[in-house]
Amino acid sequence: MNTKTESEHLDNLDSLLNERDAADLLGLSDRTLQKWRVCGGGPVFIKIGGKSVRYQRRDLIVWINARKQANTSDIAPANAA
Repeated sequence: MNTKTESEHLDNLDSLLNERDAADLLGLSDRTLQKWRVCGGGPVFIKIGGKSVRYQRRDLIVWINARKQANTSDIAPANAA
């Protein structure tokens, strides 16, 4: 049985994902993330160098969790897209 240690789990949360992997994790298209980076409303991202964009796995999970709703009458977060 292969179990992850707490340290390995935290390292995974801190890992950086490229745009495609972040989009896959969120179930979205690359284009949606690109639009949100310009217009706002999406998860925070890290810009590396001139064009490289990365997303920290931890930030994506926080962003997802902030959008949980119990019903359609719940008030959505202010920056929801």
